[in-house]
Amino acid sequence: MTADRRQSTGPGGLNKHIGLVLPGGGARGAYQVGVLKALAELLPRRSANPFAVLSGTSAGAISAAVLASRARSFRRAVTDLERVWANFHSSQVFRCDAPTMLKSSLHWFAAAVLGGLGPRNPKALLDNDPLWALLRGRINFDSIQNGIDKGYLGALAITAAGYGSERSVTFYQGSPDRQPWERVRRKGRSTRIALEHLMASVAVPLVFPPVRIGQEYFGDGAMRQARPLSPALHLGARRLLVIGVRNEAPEPLPGPDEAVPYPSFGRIAGYILDALFMDGLSSDLENLIRINLMLESVPGRVMQGEFGQLHHTDAFILLPSRDLRAIAARHVQEMPRPIRTLMRGVGALNYGGSQLLSYLLFESGYTRELIELGYEDAMGRRDDLLDFMAGQPIQSPAGITGWRDLSEEYSQRVRVLKMADTV
Repeated sequence: MTADRRQSTGPGGLNKHIGLVLPGGGARGAYQVGVLKALAELLPRRSANPFAVLSGTSAGAISAAVLASRARSFRRAVTDLERVWANFHSSQVFRCDAPTMLKSSLHWFAAAVLGGLGPRNPKALLDNDPLWALLRGRINFDSIQNGIDKGYLGALAITAAGYGSERSVTFYQGSPDRQPWERVRRKGRSTRIALEHLMASVAVPLVFPPVRIGQEYFGDGAMRQARPLSPALHLGARRLLVIGVRNEAPEPLPGPDEAVPYPSFGRIAGYILDALFMDGLSSDLENLIRINLMLESVPGRVMQGEFGQLHHTDAFILLPSRDLRAIAARHVQEMPRPIRTLMRGVGALNYGGSQLLSYLLFESGYTRELIELGYEDAMGRRDDLLDFMAGQPIQSPAGITGWRDLSEEYSQRVRVLKMADTV
């Protein structure tokens, strides 16, 4: 082990400059659990949490919080995650019995027909009280600080969107050397992470109710999160493991002689969720590539200025090798009948509607297949993954691997501002 490796290791004996980034994705978050399961098996059995920073948004926030609350044993934490995700049912996330769904539908109908019901206006399409109860019984939030104090974790970051401030707010809990930050429409706020922060981060607009924290209501963290990699970097990570939940292959368009179906509400809703959860990650990865290429000509690949320190960041990206929409379509019959009826009514069971299903299908058959896919994808890159976790530099262009090789949609050459010699 090199001197540099010794300086950057923690109680688990692994490189502690690595940040784990878990973007949102609803039920697709099961894929992230599969990747983590593979990693837990590849690392020594008694390994502690191997990440300096755990950063999660929406469904990713829940997984990040579970890992942080069990930071002393990474394998045990992942086992607990898998136990929940592999046995998921929609009723554990939101009320989906027929009387509740009928009452909700009538409530919204009355509000629309009567021009509003004043303080009795509906707050959201679905009631997610079951998820509050599930997480309250599964996560020991007091143990997060214990893991930080003992050196098993540097920081946990949970991102939500403030409806009042119109800012992306990253709530973080970490060691005293982690400092808050503020940028254009985004900031980091030191706090003690609680259940309210997780529920705010998963509060998909209109679908789940906003959550009040202090004097402001918050919604899904993917809203306004233009820089999903930023929280981990602000909190000290120098290398990133990013587990996304979108397969980049675009859906084939109809042929020239085929009918072009009008987009249903379900298709549009799925499109919105896809943009909400994943577009920010794609944009931020492209930005990271530009920065890395720019810094290649700077001594030490670090730039210091009034903006703070800008450094080269290696990023290992894992994305699904198969289209999750097709997997969701095979499991649609597992959804409770009232939810299927609602999905059919909004066109989510028709052409293109499987995208919406892939985010909302909290049923065990679907989540188990996603866990298996994540496990297989990670094991397929096991050697590269272990090298990355051990601190080996990424040799791919710009220090990014696992993203651009998945789709021809992105150019292999990224225009970048070259650093000119001083005149």
